[in-house]
Amino acid sequence: VVSHPFSPGKNFFAGGFGGVCLVFAGHPLDTIKVRIQTMPVPGPGESPLYRGTFDCFKQTLAKEGFKGLYKGMAAPIIGVTPMFAVCFFGFGLGKKLQQKTPDDVLTYPQLFAAGMLSGVFTTAIMAPGERIKCLLQIQAAKGEVKYAGPMDCVKQLYKESGIRGIYRGTALTLMRDVPASGMYFMTYEWLKRLLTPEGKSPNELSVPSVLFAGGMAGIFNWAVAIPPDVLKSRFQTAPEGKYPNGFRDVLRELLREEGVASLYKGFTAVMLRAFPANAACFLGFEMAMKFLNWAAPSL
Repeated sequence: VVSHPFSPGKNFFAGGFGGVCLVFAGHPLDTIKVRIQTMPVPGPGESPLYRGTFDCFKQTLAKEGFKGLYKGMAAPIIGVTPMFAVCFFGFGLGKKLQQKTPDDVLTYPQLFAAGMLSGVFTTAIMAPGERIKCLLQIQAAKGEVKYAGPMDCVKQLYKESGIRGIYRGTALTLMRDVPASGMYFMTYEWLKRLLTPEGKSPNELSVPSVLFAGGMAGIFNWAVAIPPDVLKSRFQTAPEGKYPNGFRDVLRELLREEGVASLYKGFTAVMLRAFPANAACFLGFEMAMKFLNWAAPSL
């Protein structure tokens, strides 16, 4: 088995391709997740805006058609492609930094640490992209049009509160992505090893095995990431000055008004999306890696 020495460049491009696959597979459920997480609390005697994941899906389709599910997809495609490129690059770099030789097999804590490094890398790109995505997704649901599109949103945020306005919610994005990325990559590598038949290399896994390992990695990633994600969606879409002490205020308000279960809001939508989206992402990544190793073996 040829073990290809780790190439940051290949990881970068293959990760970007994986990201594009992830957005196409997962965006419809992402729109639903954000709409459920940010829907207004119903008043006494009112029924909630959406009864659940499938109801939100039905209403969105009925009101906005199939296109409604892909609302705001330009921002994640522009953001996710470099983000996944940087994410897989960070993971590869984290692995390389801990290897004495290219053939060293890393322990699970080392893989977790490499994954956490990728989380730090991605947050720099991710935080503003997420803030813009959430704002655009909820304005469509509210029916007020404040921002014409992603670039207009950046311009207005910058005018209102400078670079800080664009990066609002960074600490929460770090709290979500650093441990979750560790979990993500560690689970993927663990399942890859688990599914590899005796005497074979994990690089020769069948497509269903890669899909399964990638999908499960997505589920483990989100199991860790949902509570900070709910706080982040709330914080990033709140009016200026609503939470002066940052995420502590959001957490206090959520627990007071809606209890601990509210930290797992959007759970169904997240888990339904996590499996196919991340299965698509890792399959895209592995296929792109194979292609790059074949096209440019020496790089």
